Amino acid sequence: MAIYTKEQAQALLKKVLSYSKADECEVSLSGSEGGNVRYALNAVSTAGDISSVGLGVTSVYGKKAGTATINEFDDASLERVVRRSEELAQLAPENPEYMPMLGPSTFKEAITYNANTAAMTPESRAEMVGKSLEVTKAAKLNAAGFLENSTGFNAVMNSKGLFAYNKSSDVTFSVTTRDEAGTVSGYAARGFTDVSKLDTASATRVATVKANASKGARAIEPGKYTVILEPVAATYMLENMFRFDARSAEEGRSFLSKKGGGTRLGEQLMDPKVNIYSDPFNPDLPGNTWGGDGLPREKTMWIDKGVVKNLSYSRYWAQKKGVAPVPGPSNIIMDGGDATLEDLIKSTERGILVSRLWYIRMVDPQSLLLTGLTRDGTFYIENGKIKYPVKNFRFNESPVIMLNNLEALGKQERSISVESYRSYLIPPMKIRDFTFSSLSDAV
Repeated sequence: MAIYTKEQAQALLKKVLSYSKADECEVSLSGSEGGNVRYALNAVSTAGDISSVGLGVTSVYGKKAGTATINEFDDASLERVVRRSEELAQLAPENPEYMPMLGPSTFKEAITYNANTAAMTPESRAEMVGKSLEVTKAAKLNAAGFLENSTGFNAVMNSKGLFAYNKSSDVTFSVTTRDEAGTVSGYAARGFTDVSKLDTASATRVATVKANASKGARAIEPGKYTVILEPVAATYMLENMFRFDARSAEEGRSFLSKKGGGTRLGEQLMDPKVNIYSDPFNPDLPGNTWGGDGLPREKTMWIDKGVVKNLSYSRYWAQKKGVAPVPGPSNIIMDGGDATLEDLIKSTERGILVSRLWYIRMVDPQSLLLTGLTRDGTFYIENGKIKYPVKNFRFNESPVIMLNNLEALGKQERSISVESYRSYLIPPMKIRDFTFSSLSDAV
């Protein structure tokens, strides 16, 4: 059994805690089940179902902690894993930053689970992939893609009386389309809590249009351009700044660090159109209602009208600084506008449309300067129309500077980062003076 109900998880965790002899003990239980289909060259290459469940026990003596894990749940095995965690705790050095476990708390019920997604089968996955392949073959292109659905749960209980439980479901789809020669490329990615919102044919059609429109790409000079970043491209660019961690900021290791000491909390750091927040109850991107430290999560503004509104504080760092702890984000949402992507293009006299970014690497954490490449469809815009495809660029840009050069925002979309496997609600955005440093021959 990979998915435990709330009651089943609670009963098992109580049993494990009954074996504990430590000063404090915390038991976590998690499991998932789902399946996937991977395809390339317009044919399925692998498919499978995955089911797993595991339990972890952390025992504490004073400030010494030890953790042991197991995936066997008979009584003897459960007692054995508790004893093992206690042995490890006795051998461990003291953790000067250890915080005592929290007591009972009330957590709101999450909206992360969807029965339609949980009910997906190998047949339904095959049907969705089949619709994608029909589109690709009709466009005379080759497709490589990945479809995956997962249903999972997490539960935690400790000897102080804390208990928390969450169940979730998710489905993700990504596809890359290319011609036989591999000289053009298009990409699309979608992710949802509710599988009924996923249209693999429509997403694949976007990728095929991008690929076929990329034929005959021209080389143009690198430099500073007005760019329109589609949501996927904007997501890749922005996700490096989404930790909002107070400790790294106060220790001078973050773009939120102030020169000479302190943080940039309360500063106007970006354009007033920028609002970034987390909200576990957003219906399009629901999140967990509790964090790993046992703190409840609520809607939290991180950037409000361009001003740094909040930073996340662990319990240890909050105690050290004499403030209330603030859990890190369970999801990230950026407000958009009413404009469509086509509206943003029409409003641009000269610029470049960027479909996707990749191979992004950090250059300078303090300024959040990043470098990376465009791919899967890059186009020159003139007088409000896409004129022709252009060869890819390497860029050197900071998302902080980028959001200071923000001209317009479109309607937000749920986008996936295949590097972090996280989903975000991000709008397309029009940015002035985006820096392209050199050309790239990659497609």
